[in-house]
Amino acid sequence: MTETIKTDVVIIGAGPVGLFAVFELGLLDIKAHLIDILDKVGGQCAELYPEKPIYDIPGIPMVTGHGLSEGLMEQIKPFHPTFHLGEMVTTVEKLGDAQFRVGTDAGKTFECKVVVIAAGGGSFQPKRPPIAGIEPYESKSVHYAVRKMEAFRDKNLVIVGGGDSALDWTLNLQPLAKKLTLIHRRDDFRGAPDSVNKMRALVADGKMDLKIGQVAALEGGDGQLTALSIKGNDGTTARIDCDAMLPFFGLTMKLGPVADWGLKMEDELIPVDMSTFETNIPGIFAIGDINTYPGKLKLILSGFHEGALMAQKAHHYIYPDKRLVFQYTTSSTNLQKKLGVA
Repeated sequence: MTETIKTDVVIIGAGPVGLFAVFELGLLDIKAHLIDILDKVGGQCAELYPEKPIYDIPGIPMVTGHGLSEGLMEQIKPFHPTFHLGEMVTTVEKLGDAQFRVGTDAGKTFECKVVVIAAGGGSFQPKRPPIAGIEPYESKSVHYAVRKMEAFRDKNLVIVGGGDSALDWTLNLQPLAKKLTLIHRRDDFRGAPDSVNKMRALVADGKMDLKIGQVAALEGGDGQLTALSIKGNDGTTARIDCDAMLPFFGLTMKLGPVADWGLKMEDELIPVDMSTFETNIPGIFAIGDINTYPGKLKLILSGFHEGALMAQKAHHYIYPDKRLVFQYTTSSTNLQKKLGVA
């Protein structure tokens, strides 16, 4: 049994809207933990278009998804949020008035007074590679994310894919693995050129293998891989020993377990009160692309606005006996002290 983590607010989703919610909550002395299925902050901005320019953030003529995420992280530093990355929230239970229990697929349990769903269009789910019979191996010796690097020490490890995730984990896990093989369907990679160069240098030095082709079949039993076969582009097949496989075939957006939490749903979106962005369950809020209301625009700046109003109502649950006095950061010495600029 793991110890229950207690906090004021659990934010589900660490994209731009979830990150800015930390800022608005922090101004009101409300502490937050953020949980995200991705292994980094930034949500869709970081995962789908880190270098793609965004032109509609007020006061910033152009910023990349990565740059926006970095700026938001810098902005919320004074409030010391805690991140739980590479985890998916599986359960949200109402324990009583202003009390919730939140569970993740990593076995963590949180107790909080407010839950904020800032999950964009849902949770990112890994795409399963088209390999017959892969299901019994999943979560045992086929993994779609790296939770603990040590789990791959001294393993015959195969990584499949040609993007940034495949290359990054190749470089990070190569020193730990007994043997590492990277498999990609073609000798052309979508990842950062520096990562590609480092990978090719390891191959040239004989420190890892690179195979061009596709995984054709898996061997093993009781969920444990022992080997796999690769079909090359020239039609030839090869067999390599394998204790664990990490396929990185990209991500797809799915609603995930949100639909099981007792929330009212409309077309896989969560209806909210337009004045507070609270759901049908008091104390649970939905901000950003996951919510719906008359006139809703799926813009990052709309999510920022929603986070600001959400924080005002959240304060009522966190400090029910404390009067909330609205203040401006430009003129409030109290707020400026919290931000470390006074």
